[in-house]
Amino acid sequence: MKKELSHTRQDGRVNMVDTSSKANSLREAKACGSISLSEQTIHLIKEDRIKKGSVLTTAALAGICAAKQCGQLIPLCHNIPLSRADVNFMVHPESVEAFSEVRCVGPTGVEMEALTAVSIALLTIYDMCKAVDKHMEITGIRLLEKTKKSLHDHDENPVC
Repeated sequence: MKKELSHTRQDGRVNMVDTSSKANSLREAKACGSISLSEQTIHLIKEDRIKKGSVLTTAALAGICAAKQCGQLIPLCHNIPLSRADVNFMVHPESVEAFSEVRCVGPTGVEMEALTAVSIALLTIYDMCKAVDKHMEITGIRLLEKTKKSLHDHDENPVC
């Protein structure tokens, strides 16, 4: 069976997918990515000694805000009211891994929001550390998981 791109019409023009006939369901997505940094930069981050401020706190907030703005950043992405957006980090000797979790109740998934959260969190780390580290590299941004559950299968009734 041949799959077709959902954001392209047969004549090649772009198309925002119409989700109006889709039922609401609980949608969740998780994404991750990493940034390599020097050991010295990692030490400065851990000690909160980067001049611009607390790197991981700022990066988490930037990632959460970015997830909420995904519909304005990606042209054919739906504007989704999120019920949860979170960004966490694992600090390693020469890198920081970012992890996002995003949730909503709606007719379409939140994988773009999860990927955007990780991307902007990592870019924020880059921006905040660029004065002290000239060899940073952002890699491995990827979707870890996405789920869709019927609202009837869920004990709670989350509200966007």
